[in-house]
Amino acid sequence: MTQRVLSIDDIRAAADRLSGVAHRTPVLTSRTLDRMAGCQVLLKCENFQRVGAFKFRGAYNAIVQLPPDQLNRGVVAYSSGNHAQAVALAARTLGTSAVIVMPEDTPVAKREATAGYGAEVVTYDRYTEDREAIGKEIATQRGMALIPPYDHPQVMAGQGTAALELLEQVDQLDTLVVPVSGGGLLAGCSTVVAALSPTTRVIGVEPEAADDTRRSFAAGERVRIPTARTIADGLTAPVPGELTFAINREQVDEIVTVSDDEIRSAMRLAFERLKIVVEPSGAAGLAAVLTGRAGAGRTGVVISGGNVGLDQLAALCGN
Repeated sequence: MTQRVLSIDDIRAAADRLSGVAHRTPVLTSRTLDRMAGCQVLLKCENFQRVGAFKFRGAYNAIVQLPPDQLNRGVVAYSSGNHAQAVALAARTLGTSAVIVMPEDTPVAKREATAGYGAEVVTYDRYTEDREAIGKEIATQRGMALIPPYDHPQVMAGQGTAALELLEQVDQLDTLVVPVSGGGLLAGCSTVVAALSPTTRVIGVEPEAADDTRRSFAAGERVRIPTARTIADGLTAPVPGELTFAINREQVDEIVTVSDDEIRSAMRLAFERLKIVVEPSGAAGLAAVLTGRAGAGRTGVVISGGNVGLDQLAALCGN
């Protein structure tokens, strides 16, 4: 099933489509970080990607492949922020329109950025309303293409190009650490590792309060949990994707969790020592390495995004 849904060839094709459109993001290292983590850490900094997160890779790869008549009718997506911005920018880049369904409590910086890319924003209450149902209704009413944030082969293929780049940049890894929500980034990255570096351990990281993937791995089937309350707002999918879970349960070695306080500490370290701004969701992998729950030998860590406003950063990381 994994090979039918997503293959390394799909990810290589996505990389070709993204060439010259997405940024080839840098890999940062720090001797101080290595000493604190007890392993060699290589940070794949998707906070420097367009829209400030890896999500642009998958959104563009999916939208650019739409038939012309469908592309002209526009796209709709539901997202807590980064996929929203990614779809909005990809749509604008490709000359079409976008409607984005966003939670009312989305950080202001993410909502304003999404609108700034020209998208129409429709808000909902993440604790009482169903974003998927809202997105599907808008798509049906307006004849738009629905671009899910993770459970979509072309989205997963685009996300996987982050790991493809990383392996090209660093040659060899003993461990790859990836934040996980719905599982699209993890599915894409684990597919790359399975094909090109099969001895590399792949570890997914979730917030303690949003551990649906960890529970699903333990149960051997997808487990739905109540919508979580965590500072990592981008990692709060209540259940793994159907497609992503099928891939990840075959290719991912372990799922670990981190607390909000551990995420805050990782954000603070990134800012003070590495001089980079990382949003809570993007810092989850770094938090797992710093706590010793993930990482051994040469450890790649996907810093998945940096979309956090100054006031929020100060509130989260201030003493």
